[in-house]
Amino acid sequence: MGGDQDSAPSSNKAWCVVVEGFGDEKVLQSNIDYACSHQVDCGPIQPSGSCFLPNTLTSHASFAMNSYWRLNGQTPQNCDFDGSGTITSDDPSYGDCHYL
Repeated sequence: MGGDQDSAPSSNKAWCVVVEGFGDEKVLQSNIDYACSHQVDCGPIQPSGSCFLPNTLTSHASFAMNSYWRLNGQTPQNCDFDGSGTITSDDPSYGDCHYL
């Protein structure tokens, strides 16, 4: 039986999000731009999208980073984003905003 481990949680119950407390806005905007230009549907984080609110870089970056991670292999490397990403077992979905 498994105990506590530092490896990524099972991919069907794991999400790639911004590291708690990460505050470099340039990196977060770069993450959004990168993910949205690499086949990620960023419509949900656009105005009137289901994940637009809260309208913060952290929230939008988490959505875009997770979508990119899902599309590109769900490996720890694909969630790194220059040290700004982490894999969590806590579902970040809320209200009508559903993370893949």
